[in-house]
Amino acid sequence: MTTRADLVALDQSDPLARKREEFALPEGLIYLDGNSLGALPKAVAGHLEGVVREQWGQDLITSWNKHGWIDLASRVGAKIARLIGAEPDEVVAADSTSINLFKVLLAALKLRPERRVIVSDIDNFPTDLYIAQGVKQLLGESYELRLVKKDEVEAALDEHTAVLMLTEVDYRSGWRYDMAALTRLAQQKGALVIWDLAHSAGAFPVRLNACNADFAVGCGYKYLNGGPGAPAFLYVARRHQGAALPFLTGWMGHRSPFDFDPFYDPAEGVHRMKVGTPPVLSLSALDKALDVFADVDMEEVRRKSLRLTDVFIERMEPLCRRYGFERVTPLEPERRGSQVAYAHPEGYAIVQALIASGVVGDFRAPDILRFGFTPLYLRYQDVAEAVERLERVMSQELWKAERFRERAKVT
Repeated sequence: MTTRADLVALDQSDPLARKREEFALPEGLIYLDGNSLGALPKAVAGHLEGVVREQWGQDLITSWNKHGWIDLASRVGAKIARLIGAEPDEVVAADSTSINLFKVLLAALKLRPERRVIVSDIDNFPTDLYIAQGVKQLLGESYELRLVKKDEVEAALDEHTAVLMLTEVDYRSGWRYDMAALTRLAQQKGALVIWDLAHSAGAFPVRLNACNADFAVGCGYKYLNGGPGAPAFLYVARRHQGAALPFLTGWMGHRSPFDFDPFYDPAEGVHRMKVGTPPVLSLSALDKALDVFADVDMEEVRRKSLRLTDVFIERMEPLCRRYGFERVTPLEPERRGSQVAYAHPEGYAIVQALIASGVVGDFRAPDILRFGFTPLYLRYQDVAEAVERLERVMSQELWKAERFRERAKVT
């Protein structure tokens, strides 16, 4: 097993160690939930205060031009594009992941009007499946939503498939799809592919263009650290931008929104996927948060992510044997995102007791303890300490306290 001395050495030689100082982290807390809500970059608070006091408070409506509010969606999209293997003019930051998925799913279906089948993973994040169900209801009963297990996706694709809709990293298990292989396979069948990057963007290098992806969506509040409810983003490959239509045809997606034309005329490129007035405060927070990635090599982020998760898995093995944890995250590096998950029948209470012990993970029904590994601010020694605190929770049976069994609204 990796020793404490080994972990100290890894922390001392870590090329990303300097990034930790850019985040506001509570003293003594080990935060393993950045895959649900990223930590606060220190620069965001001061930046937001300036936006509120000076731009909004002093310059008022002139800030749309003076401070470039009107271009925030594109500016933030361009920063995200570098992290997901896209060009700046292929990504825009706007709305929520759910709304963006609705927009690109309808656009993709209309690009394949002769086909009627949407294929997805039945274990996909529920909002993705709900959006697809709503789209099916909107378009009529001639459409089919074909939900299958991960190992059945390939067989589910046929000449009737219009869209393959997948999340690259499974939100429960951390299982990672082979984006390049599945995109190629679906396109060989004549289908288009939509990737949800909620647990990918900012966690490791994403290569949308190298994989020839068609569409993608993702959120801004997990590994991108944009804050609770931060705006999401969407990607439309340049080759589709002329034909893809959003169907949520709002004024910011118009070619000339300030002409106030009563008839919709779509903007050029990905800009037509914008809908309403951009949320300036939340976009400003995300804009500043993304600056922490400006000098970061995403390949290095991936290397550290895999080392962190390797250490965690290694140190969890004795606890699995002793207390009945069952690892559900793959060991194979290429099949693993930046999280590790375990199943346990008392998962909820254990997570609550662990949080009370100063290690924040989270729980996903029905029985998953989920731990996210954010290389920009997590240390190797934190990983060892987290497992030690979990061992204490289990050996002292702290999780059996009644207060840890009371379900909160957010788990």
